[in-house]
Amino acid sequence: MEKLEEIEKDIIKLYRKDIWSKFVKAICDYDMIKDGDKIAVCMSGGKDSFLMAKCFQELKKHNKKDFELTFISMDPGYSEKNRQQIIENAKLLNIDIEMFETTIFKSVENIKDNPCYLCARMRRGYLYEKAKELGCNKIALGHHFNDVIETILMGILYGAQFQTMMPKVNSTSHPGMELIRPMYLIREKDIIKWRDKHGLVFLQCACRMTEEKIKDENDSKRKEIKELIYKLKENYDNIDVNIFNSAQNVNLSTLISYEKGDMKYNFLDDYDERRENLLKK
Repeated sequence: MEKLEEIEKDIIKLYRKDIWSKFVKAICDYDMIKDGDKIAVCMSGGKDSFLMAKCFQELKKHNKKDFELTFISMDPGYSEKNRQQIIENAKLLNIDIEMFETTIFKSVENIKDNPCYLCARMRRGYLYEKAKELGCNKIALGHHFNDVIETILMGILYGAQFQTMMPKVNSTSHPGMELIRPMYLIREKDIIKWRDKHGLVFLQCACRMTEEKIKDENDSKRKEIKELIYKLKENYDNIDVNIFNSAQNVNLSTLISYEKGDMKYNFLDDYDERRENLLKK
């Protein structure tokens, strides 16, 4: 009990600037929580989702908004050892999780092309379904600042497109459901500091295919991007912040083309019209 109290206290005291304040800021800046919300906090078993769960518990204690929390953990086919580790960590951190089983690992074990991508999509679907079953209108995932900037660079360098991981998203497959990412502004290094300070051990990657050393191309690319950002920061300390801010400082008039919903725009569409307007001035 003494260790639990120290862990909870450190989130809002020792790591107030790097974790707690950024957690609250993301929720406020991106309007993630409204009165009457029931949020399914999704627990993957890793450091990010467990810290997110503790932050949500603190928010519930101190926040004036009227919302409910439920903590869910999906077992996609974990080994007994990994499943037990999630259960023990939840007990240690006083998080009442509801675990449910799926056969996702078995479903993707023979998929050769991008099994991690397919696995992630299937996980998302199951989480929405479980959350809806429990009467929730939102699911919360533990993606953090580094996930966001890595996604931006991966899109540019490997996908030839500019897009980012959004702080919240309306589900197209489950109308009325919403996905929020309250860890959006928190850096991974600060999550690691919190974890290591308390000697906590969480799942790294519990995927059986990873254990069998079957590498997914997307996973390999993300690792390359992570290393690239690390090297760039050696000479340009604010490079990560600049990447993040680039998605908030977009000048549409300087883009060759862009899409919004069903609309597709090319700068040539009104180029001559704009030229004529300039000549009239």
